[in-house]
Amino acid sequence: MNSKKDLDKSTLYEAVKALVEHPSKHIHLNQQKLFTLFSVAFQFILFRSTKHPGHYIIRIEDASLAEKLAKKAKDDTTRRFISKLLIPRRLTYGNSTFHLDYFPLATWGTTKDLPREKIQGAIIVKNTSHNPLIDEADFRHLNSDDQAISLFGEHYYLNSLMEIAPKTITIAFNEIYEGLETISFEFIEDKIERLVDGVQISDDVQFEED
Repeated sequence: MNSKKDLDKSTLYEAVKALVEHPSKHIHLNQQKLFTLFSVAFQFILFRSTKHPGHYIIRIEDASLAEKLAKKAKDDTTRRFISKLLIPRRLTYGNSTFHLDYFPLATWGTTKDLPREKIQGAIIVKNTSHNPLIDEADFRHLNSDDQAISLFGEHYYLNSLMEIAPKTITIAFNEIYEGLETISFEFIEDKIERLVDGVQISDDVQFEED
């Protein structure tokens, strides 16, 4: 469906290879191309699942973002896989099982009781639109996740997975997390400038990717 805008296969391969070869256990992808980064991260986790069978958790900020990723990820395999994962939120691939949940603690029913020793990796995806007027301290009111915050801290959606998963890939633009190694890809431009009605907009204003 999005084939004309998909990542070139060689570019995707090299990006996934960079993640495979990187020694850090917990990686942060903080560039602005959310759908591009998700394709890279998911293809890495998919490859890892063939080498390290077990449970893999895909934790996305909310269901709306998950649906966008299913439609707009930058390769067809990722789009089809996430589309199939949306409804059952559990899908077997080879000898591994993929689980989907969201940031609110109430959605962790299918993942919180997984055997720790069988969890092999996770992807965490935060929306690229960053609202400086809302910080994570407000999450306890928006999502009623006081329990999760008290257990794991403000970045509970990530910290809870870092404690149990030997490999995590976090996609979050303009965020700072302790204990994560940041990786950037040269094929993604760090600065975006567009003309909107004759006005130049720089990279401090976020646009949703096509």
